[in-house]
Amino acid sequence: MPLMDHLRELRNRLVKALLFVALGTVVGYFLYEPVWDLLRGPYCSLPAEARGGRSGCDLIFTGVFDAFFVAFRVWIIVGVLVSSPFWLYQLWAFVAPALTGREKRYTYGFVPTAALLFVGGAALAYYVTGLAMAVLFEFAPEGSLPMITIDSYLGYMTLMMLVFGLGFVTPLLVALLNLIGVIRHETLAKSRRLIIFGIFVLAAIVTPAEPLSMLALALPLVVLYEAAELFCFINDRRRGRRDEFAGLSDDEISPLDDEESLTDSGPSR
Repeated sequence: MPLMDHLRELRNRLVKALLFVALGTVVGYFLYEPVWDLLRGPYCSLPAEARGGRSGCDLIFTGVFDAFFVAFRVWIIVGVLVSSPFWLYQLWAFVAPALTGREKRYTYGFVPTAALLFVGGAALAYYVTGLAMAVLFEFAPEGSLPMITIDSYLGYMTLMMLVFGLGFVTPLLVALLNLIGVIRHETLAKSRRLIIFGIFVLAAIVTPAEPLSMLALALPLVVLYEAAELFCFINDRRRGRRDEFAGLSDDEISPLDDEESLTDSGPSR
């Protein structure tokens, strides 16, 4: 296809994806109350002492439009999640013509596995945020009263769930890149210490300034990365057994090339 046809196809796919998200946002409007109660759960699970001795778990807002913007963000979050099968299909339909049959088979297993890992990471973040807030609130001086705004709380919750979810999907991307031949196990093995160190540094940056959230993100990521590296090792060995030239070094001539050189040198004389 010419470049302009590709751009038109991309535009049509994006428009359809946005329409599905808009319809999902309407669904989020009707599910706002139960979803907000679910998001507020970690804060409400804190002991009354951590919430300043108050019996309720009310959050405050200080701006005229804060309540509307928070509700609108929740609608969009629900809309993106509800419509995800439809806009993911639009993305797939745009990319699929450029994939080989083998690569398409990989994506059939990649998408549901990535969804499960993302949900698992988000669920872990949902559980950890309550513990993290309990630790953070212990640093408040005596006599202080926490007045958490709904805007800052929603931003904190969505950031944690998004970071944990995407972090859990990253090792799966490593395995997928190995399947299509972009990354080899040897490269991962040489950089293992640096990658693990980078995981802890990244976890310390994206999580709040307390060790609980950092370890809750970094340790599962290390385990998932090691599982991805083991998968790459097994896949490379399986691929090497099927390659008759896998044992040759870069400077070693293959038997086929050697025979051809002898054959070509005979008649020329």
